[in-house]
Amino acid sequence: MEHLAILRDLQATLDYLRTIERDLSALPPDLAVLDTRLKAIEKQAAEKTKSLDSTRIHIQMKAKELAQAEKDEERARTAVKATSQKVHYAAAIRDMDEKERQKAAIARPLKALETEAHALEQALEALEAERATLKAKFDELHTVFLEEHANQVEGRKQLRTKQAELESKLPPREVTRFHRLAGARQGRVVVPVENGACTGCHVKLRGPFLFQLKEAKDAVACESCQRILFLP
Repeated sequence: MEHLAILRDLQATLDYLRTIERDLSALPPDLAVLDTRLKAIEKQAAEKTKSLDSTRIHIQMKAKELAQAEKDEERARTAVKATSQKVHYAAAIRDMDEKERQKAAIARPLKALETEAHALEQALEALEAERATLKAKFDELHTVFLEEHANQVEGRKQLRTKQAELESKLPPREVTRFHRLAGARQGRVVVPVENGACTGCHVKLRGPFLFQLKEAKDAVACESCQRILFLP
């Protein structure tokens, strides 16, 4: 039953740790306002960075198209200069005019994309400047907040150390399963049996299963919710 004892101890440790984390994440109003704004800035910066990356890709594509259009226009100009016959000259002029129009049709959206990219770069610079200022202020106030909750900070440190020690006694696969189940079951992985039912999902346990649980020498999972069960 040592395995079950470790799991129960790990569950209790994480329960205490979640309580402390909840208390330390309950920021006072001034810090909460800064935290909200910082998260909003991060979101805006991520969106603008994505837009800028997309714009730069389009700029590269248009730049290649423009380079080709300039080559085509230059060839058309060369053809005009090299043409001596009147009939051929008129056709060469028309071809050169068409190539000029094609180049202009590419250059205009390229210029617009470059303007858009510049605006996005400026917006990102402004957001980064604001983020740096607010982050410095947040860190200053948060340090004071943590100092005021020094006991809880120290408690969190000790609980994390204990968590690591307990997890080191379990197979890595079992630790992974424990945390996956914790994420799916609101943190409750190891639960007692009360009145013949799992207190996690409240499903009544079968008689043979209860007997198996009483005689088990290792951890036993609920047939319904897969939580680890123990008899109080």
